[in-house]
Amino acid sequence: MEKLDRLFAIGMVALLGAHPAIAQDKVEPSIGTDLVSNYVWRGQDLGDVSLQPTLGISYKGLSFSAWGSVGLSDWSDTKEFDLTLGYEKGGFNVAITDYWFNAGQDPDNHYFEYHAHKTNHVFEGNLGYDFGPVSFQAFVNFAGNDGVNKDGKRAYSTYLELAAPFKFATCEWEAALGVVPMATSFYNTTGIGLTNISLKATKDIHITDTFSIPLFAQIATNPYEKKAYFVFGLTLQP
Repeated sequence: MEKLDRLFAIGMVALLGAHPAIAQDKVEPSIGTDLVSNYVWRGQDLGDVSLQPTLGISYKGLSFSAWGSVGLSDWSDTKEFDLTLGYEKGGFNVAITDYWFNAGQDPDNHYFEYHAHKTNHVFEGNLGYDFGPVSFQAFVNFAGNDGVNKDGKRAYSTYLELAAPFKFATCEWEAALGVVPMATSFYNTTGIGLTNISLKATKDIHITDTFSIPLFAQIATNPYEKKAYFVFGLTLQP
């Protein structure tokens, strides 16, 4: 699952461009891809080496993005295809995402299957605000193949995250703290759980005067599951 902060970041870069007053008055496309050593999302290990492309358009704060993930080192890794419709104004953002998974690349898992007890789609709402030094995001699954709680009922699985970007030395950094506030099989929690503590650094490697490749490394831990990860990746974007 693509983190919404990346989708919004791509949209806002395309939206603002080099001349904000002009770029805001026209539709801006964006395209790119990440290559990651491990697919880690909100403290969960979702795959090995993966290719994760993004395609999006934005206009005056409104954005529509498509994001995918496919395993390169292990073809049995879950394939993923996500669609996000979002809006951002000032520090406020709101979005709806349709996640679709093909676990084990099941040939009987049809994309257009939306039946409540058969679908592999998960529909999530997102609401957040960027205060400057720190941002807060809330994500809630409201339909589709959500997890269940201790009673076996829909959990409306929720994930809350605080993130703080900062600059240090020659890198851009981001520290994040994520919590799941309930029992849900979607995040493998039996109650409130601290599922994500991460620190990410990004540095642009300049290839020519007009082309650079952002490299990033991330240390992530899931204290609830007592797991830790180290992820390395690069981004290709025109």
